[in-house]
Amino acid sequence: MPRIARAAPGGIVYHCLNRGNDRKVIFRKGADFDAFLRLLREGKERYSVKLLAFCLMDNHWHLSVLPQKDDDLSNFFGWVCNAHVRRYRQHYHTAGQGHLYQGRFKSFPVRDDPHLLIMHRYVEANAMRAGLVSAAERWPYSSLHHYLNGNPLKLLDDWPVERPADWVQFVNEAAAEGELSMLRENVLRSRPLGDEPWVAAMARRLGLEFTLRPRGRPKLKMYNEPQSEVASE
Repeated sequence: MPRIARAAPGGIVYHCLNRGNDRKVIFRKGADFDAFLRLLREGKERYSVKLLAFCLMDNHWHLSVLPQKDDDLSNFFGWVCNAHVRRYRQHYHTAGQGHLYQGRFKSFPVRDDPHLLIMHRYVEANAMRAGLVSAAERWPYSSLHHYLNGNPLKLLDDWPVERPADWVQFVNEAAAEGELSMLRENVLRSRPLGDEPWVAAMARRLGLEFTLRPRGRPKLKMYNEPQSEVASE
């Protein structure tokens, strides 16, 4: 696969992900998760990036962010990831033991319409899908938990789309396999997420044409659409 251009204009929402090298654990205990959340808060103070949703897992993290300026996405994650690696190395005395992360973070743009709700559900339900909690809001290292508990670290910003009143129920609904498969492909290939005209335009703008599939994709279940309209694989 060709190396993805790092063009990331401001004013666009991005889903961002990084994993531990060889999927190794990067958060060993609760204090590690808490320290990373504090780094996110400090990163937001340094760069004009809005944090919309997140879920931290033991060996990876998902974040939904909205940079305000063209250079802020790379600058924000460059600072956060480097600071996290330094803290981890110092705390666990692991200097010289290889890379902590598998590489640079992955990202793809998301249209700020009902597609954003689909992506945020994917992010916030991550721990529940992994079987770590029975309900998504019970995972303490997720934006859903922080949102329902008053945003105690002041990490979360307002969404560019309205959050539905029954959002918690929606997140906890089992997503169709077709929806999950497509979102995982977006993650894998850094493919833009939105309706087809927007995806095509965004791919041209960011040099991501190679991520577009020649055939149709499974149809996403938009918020409040009947489940029967979702294609599954």
